[in-house]
Amino acid sequence: MPNGIIRDMKKTIIVMPVANEEATMNSIIEEIMSLPYDNLYFYPVIDSYSKDKTEEIIRSWESKNSKIKCIFFENSTGVISCYLEGFRIALEDGAEQILEMDGGGSHLPSEIPQFIDMMEKGYDCVWGSRFIEGGSMKQQPLYRRFLSNGGTILSNLVLHTKLKDMTSGFEGFQRHVLLNLKLDNFLSTGHMYQTEMRYYCRNLNTIEVPIHYVGSASSLKLSSVTEALRLLFKLKKNEAKVK
Repeated sequence: MPNGIIRDMKKTIIVMPVANEEATMNSIIEEIMSLPYDNLYFYPVIDSYSKDKTEEIIRSWESKNSKIKCIFFENSTGVISCYLEGFRIALEDGAEQILEMDGGGSHLPSEIPQFIDMMEKGYDCVWGSRFIEGGSMKQQPLYRRFLSNGGTILSNLVLHTKLKDMTSGFEGFQRHVLLNLKLDNFLSTGHMYQTEMRYYCRNLNTIEVPIHYVGSASSLKLSSVTEALRLLFKLKKNEAKVK
């Protein structure tokens, strides 16, 4: 962790979809806002799926801290649409760097500095990886580990990518990367989104950094797996058409 407040950093906005996370929301915000960066902002994105006091907690912080902006996305169609809406608003608000994180404590705020360090060094994209040296997965059932590892292997094979982790949602982008992506044209509305993002950015200057992913109680439906496979091969088919 750097010593002292870093004041010459590019404007960096953290986009985090959140829902039903009142048990962890206070601590996550507190950790993020205690990081030693003068130009770091937090944009949690919430929708009507959240039924507890998550929004109330965020609004309370927002009223006291100008670096927090609660985004209620009325037209949300799920978590991926919340990510993309957060990106749009962050870009409108002048973000020069954007960091994407999951809520609920699965991604650790203490690992944010390594993403910022790499973006400040000029990397276009910084990918959080559970499968490189120093990374890990905790509190995840064996089948989820298998799907994450297997999904990475299969994606690299089909899409000719070379990353160690193709399915992690902890990642950072320079402004120009998201401006040049057609956010409305993403095929995936679910688990395949992270792989699709890495595929579109495959020819940019990118780097993987180790993260410690903490699992949740959420389950993964078979339909989600089959949909991810369908989209994976659709990406491959689209690539062949372009060629």
